Amino acid sequence: MIAAGERIGPSTAAFFQAVIADRPHPEQGFRTCLGILSLTKSYGNARVDAACQRGILIKARSVASIRSILKIGLDRAFLDETPDHQPLRHGNIRGQGYFH
Repeated sequence: MIAAGERIGPSTAAFFQAVIADRPHPEQGFRTCLGILSLTKSYGNARVDAACQRGILIKARSVASIRSILKIGLDRAFLDETPDHQPLRHGNIRGQGYFH
């Protein structure tokens, strides 16, 4: 099952490992993994892998959670993440230290 996840992407394989490890019996996680594999038909490998990466971060462990991430488009927002910018520096901005 994990090898099938690796064909989709590294995050999917890691998600499969987390799902299987989270269940009391590893066989109970197989249905969830099969559901994730079926999502690749509708959304493609790259989007499912990104959704699994987001699912790992938020500790989601169900097909419904990953499907919701894909449906809403949070996987794309996760892929298009911009680097953190420096805070705005200006003479009229006091900052948090002013109020303490």
